[in-house]
Formats: sequence, C-alpha cells, structure tokens
Amino acid sequence: MTPTRIELDRAARRLTVAFDTGEVFEYTCEFLRVHSQSAEVVGHGPEDYVLQVDKEHVGCDALTPVGSYGIKIHFDDGHDTGIYTWERLYELGRHYGHYWNEYLKQLKAAGHERKEDR
Repeated sequence: MTPTRIELDRAARRLTVAFDTGEVFEYTCEFLRVHSQSAEVVGHGPEDYVLQVDKEHVGCDALTPVGSYGIKIHFDDGHDTGIYTWERLYELGRHYGHYWNEYLKQLKAAGHERKEDR
C-alpha cells in the first residue's frame, strides 16, 4: 500500500493519509506522537518502552519524506526521531481504535490521565 495523498492540518493537529487501497485515515498528532517507533519511545527492546504522557496538545510542525517508504514527523515538542513507514501508518490507521484504547489503558495503569479527560 502506498499513500496517494498526505495532508497535514497544523491548526487541527491532524494528519490525513489516503492510500491506494481507497482507504483514508485521520490521525491526531497526539496519537502519532505516542505511537512513535523511535528509540526514545520503544527503546531497543520491550523492557525499554517509555509510556508517553502529557502529549494531549502536541502538534506536528512538518513532514519530511524518507526515501520512497515513509515520512519523518517533526512534532512541536521537539520530537523528530522515528520513521513512520507507509506500512506502519496503514497499520495504525486500520487499528486506530485498538491502539488508542490500549494507550489509554496503559496511562490509567500507570496512574496518569489525559488532561482533556479531567
């Protein structure tokens, strides 16, 4: 699967990606930030995972193409490591609800709440 359209709406803090499958996915910048595949988040093994908190208002400043297989997202909190491959974006889009609910469960288990949920 390959994107046919990628649109960043900075004001709404959303990224929209249309794929050649005909599917279109919208991601919040917060969702993408907390699901980064960077070493800062996932580390180098499962024991290194770092739960991302207080990312409710993070935005995306820019996108940089990475070859023909993905993008780097430059977040306004300074995070810009980790590559979002087309496969990763597609997977995140197809299972957005599952990934989001799992993240919320992890936050709760760690004693955190999203600021917008308070």
